[in-house]
Amino acid sequence: MAAWTLGNGLSAGSMIETHDLTKRFGPVLAVDTLSVEIGASGLVGFLGPNGAGKTTTMRMLTGFLPMTSGTAVISGFDVFEAPLEVKARVGYLPEAPPLYPELTVGEFLRFVAEIRGVEPGRRSHRIGEVMEQVGLSGWEGRLLSSLSKGFRQRVGLAQAIIHDPPLLILDEPTSGLDPAQLVPIRRLIRELASERLVLLSTHVLSEVESLCDRILLIDRGRLLADGSVAELAEGVGAGPWVELVLDAPAEDLSVRIAELEGVETVEQLEPGRYRIRGGWGVEPALGALAGAHGWRIRSLVRRRPSLQEVFIALVGAES
Repeated sequence: MAAWTLGNGLSAGSMIETHDLTKRFGPVLAVDTLSVEIGASGLVGFLGPNGAGKTTTMRMLTGFLPMTSGTAVISGFDVFEAPLEVKARVGYLPEAPPLYPELTVGEFLRFVAEIRGVEPGRRSHRIGEVMEQVGLSGWEGRLLSSLSKGFRQRVGLAQAIIHDPPLLILDEPTSGLDPAQLVPIRRLIRELASERLVLLSTHVLSEVESLCDRILLIDRGRLLADGSVAELAEGVGAGPWVELVLDAPAEDLSVRIAELEGVETVEQLEPGRYRIRGGWGVEPALGALAGAHGWRIRSLVRRRPSLQEVFIALVGAES
């Protein structure tokens, strides 16, 4: 399937640009001529089935993995030609954050601040600032080995933003968290995206749907689609529909409904419940039809497909 692209709604200027970005591991083509452009701020979801090339792409963007061919530019700097400039502008949280269990939270963040080039005179202030931002105030003396999964993720986010980068790349940041831990981490990610670009990779599609303005979907290393959930849905012919629920009549009324002007398709989901695709004038016509035949309407609601439905339409149910 050829990739298609629609407006991203992000601010002017590009933070990420890739052109024919490719990575091979021997005979395996992990990323295949990936070309994208992403603006300077916002929250962008990076989706795909297992083995699609998401982590490989993110590692190339951060400079941790060399590309086989193509180019990647971060905030105007080529990843291959200016790796130090790129790393100074990128914060990266891998799925398993590289934490040192024998260190305290404060010791670890001081270590990261030093290697990230935070000026010595600013380190203590910046560490305190970041700890407050991620909800770790007062935890400076706690050993990393004593922290729960949720608080280790907070430390991982703190190390990723310690140098105040304009680009934050997060790989499965909520993996393994319990429901009580998810809410504050998602809130934090949304706050971080208010002042920088956040590229978010996760298997939790509802998370992307609630957080992200734009979605990049890849499969087998290639870009399949790029846009909002609504734009992706329209691209696969899964746009909004009307759900009509009647007091269960004995007969299937699909044929009568299909005769209405503006109705494109009708699907009976169960007795008395129909999925109807058509223009915005369908609802009044359905109401009039029901009134004329004495059908009692329980509900008449316009719905949009979920990201999960769009994902399955694009890459298949097995994914």
